[in-house]
Amino acid sequence: MTLAILIVAAGRGTRAGTDLPKQWQPLAGARVIDWTIRAFQQMSEVDHIMIALHPDDIEGYSAPPGVHATKGGATRAASVRAGLEALEGMGCSRVLIHDVARPCATPALIRRVLAALEGGAIAAAPALPVTDALWTGANGCVTGTQERAGLFRAQTPQGFDFAAILSAHRSHAGDAADDVAVARAAGLDVVIVPGDEDNLKITYPPDFARAEARLRGRMDIRIGSGYDVHRFGPGDHAMLCGVAVPHGRALQGHSDADVGLHAICDAIYGALAEGDIGHHFPPSEAEWKGAESHIFLRHAVALAKEKGYDISNMDITLVCEQPKIGPHASAMQAALSEMTGLAQDRISVKATTSERLGFTGREEGIAAMASVLLVAP
Repeated sequence: MTLAILIVAAGRGTRAGTDLPKQWQPLAGARVIDWTIRAFQQMSEVDHIMIALHPDDIEGYSAPPGVHATKGGATRAASVRAGLEALEGMGCSRVLIHDVARPCATPALIRRVLAALEGGAIAAAPALPVTDALWTGANGCVTGTQERAGLFRAQTPQGFDFAAILSAHRSHAGDAADDVAVARAAGLDVVIVPGDEDNLKITYPPDFARAEARLRGRMDIRIGSGYDVHRFGPGDHAMLCGVAVPHGRALQGHSDADVGLHAICDAIYGALAEGDIGHHFPPSEAEWKGAESHIFLRHAVALAKEKGYDISNMDITLVCEQPKIGPHASAMQAALSEMTGLAQDRISVKATTSERLGFTGREEGIAAMASVLLVAP
């Protein structure tokens, strides 16, 4: 199944208190829109991200790699429909529709919505039960009370079967408070999943400080570094970052000796305080002789996920005179993306020489250094 994310960002946000629309306002070292996109970019389940922007903004917006932008409409419903129409040809089976002004959505919340869709729901949305007393009022005075039983505070992302919500929007006239309203008008049942108090919507000026406190305070960030070396021996190619690079000699080791993947594994294990690759795959065990190193990397990624961490980015440097890495760097990024689920624009593969000094300078082998950043929102 193919999952698309549609971020609605065409509003002007006048209640936020500034001339600059709130999605472009700075927040915790980035902009509101950057945090919102980042919430979905870090998830391997996501296949496409589409942003519906105001026509005045779209020309000057430089979308991150893998993110598409389309012109929104005069109303929220019109913007959502524009985004859905732009996604239609991408083979999407499910879509999550999210307000750009909710930059604090967590993977756990997003996955609750996805789990409901995967469980058979045609539509699902997060919400929180109303717990405060409710009043009606006029002219600054209380005029009455309102029963709160059965009332919920709606949140996004709201998830839908793609074809169903596209059809619902095509048949809907006028605006709507959210996409649940559009879905219900079309006769679709909407499942409620538990929302998140931290998933606040930036509406008024004080909301920026609340959002910044959540973004800065909740993240558990870990950095890991890895280093590995393998010597050359007989062969006609070297395995480097999952790519068979033609060369007059091959790297030697107990496994396929992919020095790049081994360094990345050690960086991930190091960030998790889980030892090194030899701890998890001892070279003394015959079953790992000649093993393809992607097995090791997939294990490291799965272990990070099991412990609640997502890989934010990785940076790999190969140190060698030969073979030349540049012509193969893009293929290595693609291979690493496939193994890790990380977007290619979050994977750096580069090379340097040692100026003919040492064992790499004498072309006796290759060294690799890797750094990774793990984040547990």
